[in-house]
Amino acid sequence: MSERPTAQELTEAIAEFLGGEILPILDDHRLRFRTLVAMNALSIVHRELAALPQEDDAGRRELARRIRAGEVPPGTLAAVKADVEARLQVTSPRYLDGY
Repeated sequence: MSERPTAQELTEAIAEFLGGEILPILDDHRLRFRTLVAMNALSIVHRELAALPQEDDAGRRELARRIRAGEVPPGTLAAVKADVEARLQVTSPRYLDGY
C-alpha cells in the first residue's frame, strides 16, 4: 500500500532528467552552473530521504483487510477520509481547494 512513486524515487527521476536531458544541451555557463547546483541540492535531499525510517503501513493494511472481510470498525469512513486528505496535502494540495 505504499505510495508510488516514493519521494526518493521522484528525486532520482528528476536528477536523471536534469543530468541526462537538460545538462547536455545547456550552452549558457551560468544556467549550466545553476543546474549543477540544483542537482547537487537534489542529491542531498535524496540522501536525506534514504536516511529516514521506512513508513509503517501495517495499520492501513490491517484496515484494508478488515474492510475486505466485511469487518468495518466504527469510525472507518472518518479515518479513511482523514488519511486521504493527509496524502492529498502532500501530493496534490490544490485538489483539496475545491472541497
